[in-house]
Amino acid sequence: MQKIVPHLWYDKEAREAALFYISLFDRSKLINTVVIENTPSGDSEIVNFELAGQQFTAISAGPYFKFNPSISLMVACHSVEEVNTKWKALIEGGTELMPLDEYPFSKRYGWVQDSFGLSWQLMLTDSGQTGQKITPNLLFSNDSCGKAEEAVRCYTVIFEDSEIGIISRYGEGEAASSRAKVNYVAFKLCGIDFSAMDNAYDVDFNFNEAFSFVVNCKDQKEIDYFWDKLSAVPEAEQCGWVKDKFGVSWQIVPENMDKLLFNGSRDEVRRVTEAFLKMKKFDLAALEKARLGN
Repeated sequence: MQKIVPHLWYDKEAREAALFYISLFDRSKLINTVVIENTPSGDSEIVNFELAGQQFTAISAGPYFKFNPSISLMVACHSVEEVNTKWKALIEGGTELMPLDEYPFSKRYGWVQDSFGLSWQLMLTDSGQTGQKITPNLLFSNDSCGKAEEAVRCYTVIFEDSEIGIISRYGEGEAASSRAKVNYVAFKLCGIDFSAMDNAYDVDFNFNEAFSFVVNCKDQKEIDYFWDKLSAVPEAEQCGWVKDKFGVSWQIVPENMDKLLFNGSRDEVRRVTEAFLKMKKFDLAALEKARLGN
């Protein structure tokens, strides 16, 4: 099981968005869907899917959060044609954030916000490179600008099988924002590639719950550990959700949550849902008790 899974929050478009993204990548598929009834957002549909062999989750749970460029998906493309094809699909109904062009760091690159609001960075890379196709990128902006390196060092201590790769810093006068320090840092968490940067410009957006990361935990001890390490905003604690000191949202969940929600009977799902909606940090024993109807 993938330890850290990107989680995308939509109003009503989770399934539609997932199917669109699946159409753009090889080794991609819809895994399963389930409707969770009677949540605070009404009936919410959860969609699990794979893109290029990587796990993602999306939810249709109401118009409470909107995507912004603070977290984007960076796609390693192996030909100009691939960059152009994906750009053409993603720009339809979307917004150009950086023009598709040649840059010092890539001969073909563009940054686009698709019609669902999700941001993508398409980059031509060395065709000989293998590895992760899609890399989540954290853009530290506004309140968190200047904290990219601090955050990466924090995360790589918290998660196992983690390391920091290259760190590139802004030169004198290179960034418009005086707080920006790092223009790119590559790192791994639980063996998964991530990247981060400080925003070179002063903007008015921050990280929010539209794009969060699910941490799949094997037992209560692990849930307690990640909750203690990541939760820094008490008022954000709800139904397994926490927000760290940099503003990034995480969901600390049992790795058998999908089994509980996707394989259980309708009554089991209802009881488990009613139980976890009352929780802040998940209590595995209480969830199992609810599943059994005790």
